[in-house]
Amino acid sequence: MIPNEIVSVDRLPPADITLPVQGRIVRPERALIEQLRDVSSAAACATLYAMGIRSAFIHGPLPRTPGRRVVGPAVTLQFMPQREDIPSGMGAEHAEKSSALWQVFETIEPGDVLVVQAFGDLSTGCVGEMLTTYFKGRGGAGMVVDGCVRDWARIRELDVPLWSVGFTPNYATQGGLMPWGFNVPVACGRALTLPGDIIIADDDGAVVVPQQLASEVVRVARHHAEWEDFSRMKLAQGGSPQVYYPLSDEGRREYEAWRQERLTGEG
Repeated sequence: MIPNEIVSVDRLPPADITLPVQGRIVRPERALIEQLRDVSSAAACATLYAMGIRSAFIHGPLPRTPGRRVVGPAVTLQFMPQREDIPSGMGAEHAEKSSALWQVFETIEPGDVLVVQAFGDLSTGCVGEMLTTYFKGRGGAGMVVDGCVRDWARIRELDVPLWSVGFTPNYATQGGLMPWGFNVPVACGRALTLPGDIIIADDDGAVVVPQQLASEVVRVARHHAEWEDFSRMKLAQGGSPQVYYPLSDEGRREYEAWRQERLTGEG
């Protein structure tokens, strides 16, 4: 039995918190972004794993614009569960322009990738057509959403590269989540993403490259890509994977000779 003196939901005292929670972003040098453009998500993920970063892959969001590829700094948007003592639902929707959902788009710069934490929720439309239109107008490169978007048919016409878990007709606070913070650390698809980390996303999915490790990822991935070119050539000629993928000692000696011959020819 519920005591009569319990305060009803509509009279709950509000939580002592100011929303949205706003962080800050320090973007990497543009030259570093350019160096990563030739690195695939698979190469970046494998390289980071070898370096000790075990959770670089963003699980869940799938490529919705096949053939598109983006590389850019992460601008983050964080959704959190609704709670009855914090304005949400219909009341929050009417005040949405002051929320993290709207404020994050004011920070978008050309080449940015919007990364959204939404716990894989299928009932929250994190982003719709209008804000995507604004995102494109500000020069945003693409969006990685650990949840759903709405207005998919119209977003598709905008040709903004998108990775998402799914689609929904619901708006942002119609489900059980609410916009909470922006340019703060987020857990997108179980991968920690800090504002300014670099996102590489293609048909294999999206990967988070920690900003301070990006230069090393470029160096290692370029070397990896070069010996894979050699391996690919030898496999196409009928060479054994036992020798050429990955390179055995014998295969590596052949590779080094092939590489030296190319360098001599270029010189």
